[in-house]
Amino acid sequence: MELRHLRYFVAVAETGGFSAASRALHVSQSAISEQVADLEEEVKVPLLDRKQRMTQLTPYGEVFLERSRDILKLSEQAIQAARSAYRGETGRLTIGFFVGGTQHGFTQWIRQFRQKYPAVTISLIEMNPTAQQMALVNGSIDVAFTRTVPHALRAELRTQLLYSEELLVVLPRQHALAQAKSILVRELEGERFVMSERANSPAVFDRVLALCAEAGFSPTISTYGSVSSGVIALVEAGEGIAVLPRGSELLRSRELVFVPIADAGASVDLVMAWPAKRQNAVLTQFVELVCTYSRSTAAAQKPPSKRAEASG
Repeated sequence: MELRHLRYFVAVAETGGFSAASRALHVSQSAISEQVADLEEEVKVPLLDRKQRMTQLTPYGEVFLERSRDILKLSEQAIQAARSAYRGETGRLTIGFFVGGTQHGFTQWIRQFRQKYPAVTISLIEMNPTAQQMALVNGSIDVAFTRTVPHALRAELRTQLLYSEELLVVLPRQHALAQAKSILVRELEGERFVMSERANSPAVFDRVLALCAEAGFSPTISTYGSVSSGVIALVEAGEGIAVLPRGSELLRSRELVFVPIADAGASVDLVMAWPAKRQNAVLTQFVELVCTYSRSTAAAQKPPSKRAEASG
C-alpha cells in the first residue's frame, strides 16, 4: 500500500466518482480506478459500491476513509516537519557559556534567535572554557562562547572571533595603585598574584604570564581560583592582586577596584566555536545569525577614519 492509493481513494470518496477525482487530481480516470481496485484487493474489503449511479462508500469504506485521512494528514505533517528541520526552523541547540563571556551581545543574540526560530529548543549550560571545548568535541554541546581554541583542537573545531576583551588589574581599594587611571604591567612586579587555574582557562593564564614576561619579570603566584568569582573573592580576602578580563566586572565588589592595563596587547579574545564535522541546519542558522549581528555591531562601534574626521 502506498500513499497514492490512499490519495486516490480519498479523492473518489470526496468527489463522488472516478471522473470527478480524475479532474481534481489531473490523473487519468483509468489509473485512479486501477489503483483503487488494487487497494481493495490488498485490504480485502470492498470500499466502494460501484453498482449505484454515483460511486458510494460501503460501510467499511466509511471506516477506511476516516483512517486514510488521518494517515494523509500525518504524512503531510511529517513532510512539513522534515522541511522545517532542513531549514533549521525546528530542533535543539545546546549552547555553552561562562559568565565573563556574556558581554557585547550574548543575551541579545539568544533572544533574537528565539524570536526568529521559536520552535527550536535552546539549552544554555554554564561551564569554563576548557570544559566547553571538550564538550564540543564529545558532542555534549553544539556551540560555545569561549576563549581561543588551543592548537591541538583547531582541526576539530571551527571558530569565529567575536571581540577582544581588555584585561584589568583587580586591586583592593586601599592598594597604592587603586587610584590610578591605568597600570603598566611592570608596576605589578613584586606583587602577589591570584591566578585563574590554567586547566580551566589557559588563554587568560598564558596571556597574563606572557605580559609579565614582556615586562621583564615572572609573577609570584600566591594562590589559584577555579573561576573568576573565586579569584575575586581571594583578592578581597587579601591574598594578592589579579589580572582578569573586563567581563569579570560583572562580579564587582565594593571592596575592590578594576583598573585597565596600559600595555599593548593586554587583552584576550572571545570566540564562538562549533564542531567542524558535526553541523546541522539549526547550528548553521545560529552561527550565521551571530556572525551577522556581531559584524554589524563591530561596524557600528568602529571609530571614523582620519579622512572622515578631517572632512567633518
